[in-house]
Amino acid sequence: MNKAGKFVIEQPFPMRKQVYKHLRDQILSNEIKPGGRLVEAQIAKTLGVSRTPVREAVHLLERDGFIESIPRVGYRVRKLIMEELDEIFEIRKANELLACTWAAKKAPPGSLKSLEKNIKMTRAALNNDQPELFLDLDQEFHSILVQASGSHHLAGICRQLGRLMLRYRIDSITDNDAVTGALKGHIAIYEALKNKDEKGLKTALEDHLCHSKQDIDTRLTVR
Repeated sequence: MNKAGKFVIEQPFPMRKQVYKHLRDQILSNEIKPGGRLVEAQIAKTLGVSRTPVREAVHLLERDGFIESIPRVGYRVRKLIMEELDEIFEIRKANELLACTWAAKKAPPGSLKSLEKNIKMTRAALNNDQPELFLDLDQEFHSILVQASGSHHLAGICRQLGRLMLRYRIDSITDNDAVTGALKGHIAIYEALKNKDEKGLKTALEDHLCHSKQDIDTRLTVR
């Protein structure tokens, strides 16, 4: 999607993923509001694509918790529920703490380099006043951290939990102050992993996640 908000086909990126990202971005930006319906035929006509990639994209959105299927109605955007956020957060924390336990013992050197590069890119986003870039950078940071555990199964679980958190997190990382706070957490995690400090790594991760949760709670309450 370009800056004007129009759908632009990018080759050879799979069409279903392009449609998925377009619809996901509209949900995250509140262009499609909670409770709003998604009609496959209408979406396909608007985007100028066939219904097949739209149907596949809709299934991905349902998998990732953005929408829900309602009998005899179709699909609609799920509403944000604080109880659900609490549950997702606790499950995510437990799994990422397990990932830290394993990563502290066997993280490959490449993981540290990737985390360091991610931190540099986040600093650049801050310096260029582009906090909106942090959404993807944060997901990437945590993905690298979990992959450092060496467990593909755990990485898959954490990716899904990260996707479920997206809608709750979007409002909490749209300004430089929020990103600055999150970046400090990332740096603390990186330093502990580099020093193979398992206890320090788990403490840094838990502090970082709790800070993020408090920020989300505050902003959702204000909203």
